[in-house]
Amino acid sequence: MKNIVCFGEVLWDVFPTHKKIGGAPLNVALRLQSLGNNVSIISRIGKDKKGNKIKNHIIDQGVNLDNLQVDETLKTGKVKVTLNEKGSASYSIKFPRAWDNIQLNPSIKKGVEEADAFIYGSLITRGRTSRQTLYALLKLAQYKIFDINLRAPYYSLKILNHLMIEADFIKFNDDEILEIGKQLNTNTNSLEQNIKVIATQTHTKTICVTKGQHGAILYYNDAFYYNSGYHIDVVDTVGAGDSFLASLINKLLKKDNPQEALDFACAMGALVAGCEGANPEIKSEDVYKFMEVS
Repeated sequence: MKNIVCFGEVLWDVFPTHKKIGGAPLNVALRLQSLGNNVSIISRIGKDKKGNKIKNHIIDQGVNLDNLQVDETLKTGKVKVTLNEKGSASYSIKFPRAWDNIQLNPSIKKGVEEADAFIYGSLITRGRTSRQTLYALLKLAQYKIFDINLRAPYYSLKILNHLMIEADFIKFNDDEILEIGKQLNTNTNSLEQNIKVIATQTHTKTICVTKGQHGAILYYNDAFYYNSGYHIDVVDTVGAGDSFLASLINKLLKKDNPQEALDFACAMGALVAGCEGANPEIKSEDVYKFMEVS
């Protein structure tokens, strides 16, 4: 069991016909907790019904919420999710919301200092207060995992570059690494070459790139590992990448074989994409069974 802290947005994903609790850091936290880790979330909700429902959901899932702050003024986060005919999601994100105002305090500093891993994303940096809190916590963390989620217009190369340099592990999707690579003048569309250039420029030893239904590439200890994906009838892709990341981190932190870790993570991501919402209940044995028949 690893002690892991996830930092960032908690919110409601609002679909055309329903709404689900989400936010990439929370999705990752919930999946890591379900895989047998001791996980805590650092975030901020509004003093409203939506916030109370998120709080109760986190309690039900067993994630530590001692550092889930409550804002007296700003509302709980909400994102409008639109799905295309293939189930791929696009997002309209309200600003500002409570999670833009995460305050630095001794409690969250202590939690990050004591954690085996600290997971953060790029979207949380859109607000000045949460961004400054993150920058302070990065100075304290032992092992830093950066989950890039490019959501226009809430990112800049300057901030992304700082967050990549701080990271020990970076996770992209294929569109994201090509976009950032272009801004860094890598002059290539090869995922492997972009990975190597970014690894060199940022001194990051572990980089993973997801490719949707086509699996993922993992760069780990100077070696590449590949998975070509698992077929699934996609319901929606919301949270699939988050469960993938949580599953991969869970395996790698426990020193499992990198190829086996990547295969398991890809299978978990596929199963999530085959369900409604970001956090369907999926057990490890379900993943292994799916891998056997795929």
